[in-house]
Amino acid sequence: MDYHHYREALATSLAQSELPFSPAEYQGRLEKVRHAMAQRELDALLLTDPADINYLTGYHTFEVSVHACLVCTQEKLVLQVASIETGAAVVTARVDEIIGYRWENLDEIIAPLADLLTPCPRIGIDGWSSGLRVGVMNALAQAVGKERFFEAGDLLDAIKIVKSSAELEMLQESARITAAGLETAMAAIQPGMTDNDIAAIGAKALLENGSEFMSLQPIVTSGHRIGVIHVNHKRRVIQANEPIFLEFGAAYQRYTAPMMRTAVTGTPNAALTATQDLCRSIFETLCEAMRPGHSFDAASQAADALLAHQRDQLFFSGVFGYAVGAQFPPSWVEGTGYIAKGQTRTFETNMVFHLPLCLRVPGQWGVGLSDTVVVTEHGAKPLTNNDWQLYQARDSRSRP
Repeated sequence: MDYHHYREALATSLAQSELPFSPAEYQGRLEKVRHAMAQRELDALLLTDPADINYLTGYHTFEVSVHACLVCTQEKLVLQVASIETGAAVVTARVDEIIGYRWENLDEIIAPLADLLTPCPRIGIDGWSSGLRVGVMNALAQAVGKERFFEAGDLLDAIKIVKSSAELEMLQESARITAAGLETAMAAIQPGMTDNDIAAIGAKALLENGSEFMSLQPIVTSGHRIGVIHVNHKRRVIQANEPIFLEFGAAYQRYTAPMMRTAVTGTPNAALTATQDLCRSIFETLCEAMRPGHSFDAASQAADALLAHQRDQLFFSGVFGYAVGAQFPPSWVEGTGYIAKGQTRTFETNMVFHLPLCLRVPGQWGVGLSDTVVVTEHGAKPLTNNDWQLYQARDSRSRP
């Protein structure tokens, strides 16, 4: 049976059987996109980011390293996937047509796309998407004309960043599972365990509570390694009287509501406690400032002012929040918006952000605390349930 017959066999019984949302939800999204396309006089939109394709169609797979694309016109949606992905496309995608190519023969990609795009004088692309391959773009430009392609990456971003009520339900489910994983992992922390031990316990709890494959695996670091951003567990033995940083994000229908916590083996010292208090103050300031009509820049400026007296001692990434939604590995960052200085976009109701407030002393220690929040008329409200305290891990070996 070749992949054409495989696709046809699945279509008879399982077509669109794993759509995360109702057809009405997808139709509403599609209508917004087509309206935006018409305003920009775009005849087609070529989408290659897995999360963008998922947003408009429901299509999902764990194999996101192979080329896939969606062509959206005012008349139809056409999904192109590798031969091994046609089954997933049939089961998970709401589209008008699925076209495949043998995944070992990349030269089969261009001709079908060129046929779809040749009648379209103006084609929107996201030139900053990691899914848009240079080879594909160059070949398409040669086939249909480079002058037809126009940058339009912000078109879908402006729509995706505001979440529907159905999307908020998915994020709330992710928040529930994320909390369960963190609570289980923190309760297990003891000196003598490794960071891998804690990550494994947390991962098991996340999966047992309903998480799908995650866009980022559980992050656990301890002691001086917290002072290095974006390293992860690496068999380090947890010591007495030191901090342990945890950042988890469960995936529920691909939606992720991440949360950071910091635990301490023993009693936290004054520096850790003061840093925890600073993180909480920044969080409260951000939530107050994240109101519809206020700019991302204004919120970040208010938060940044609280860091002024510690700027020379503590490293901070500079991003006080980033939009989250449905994502795929290697990241749960949606990429549609960042709360940082100079970002002029304004908040709207039902935007959802992770506020990753991690302050680090390079090479020594760090404190990370965060919530995923939703923008409301009265400021940002948490979807996750962080208590903004340092968790004190108890050593069972010292108990009577």
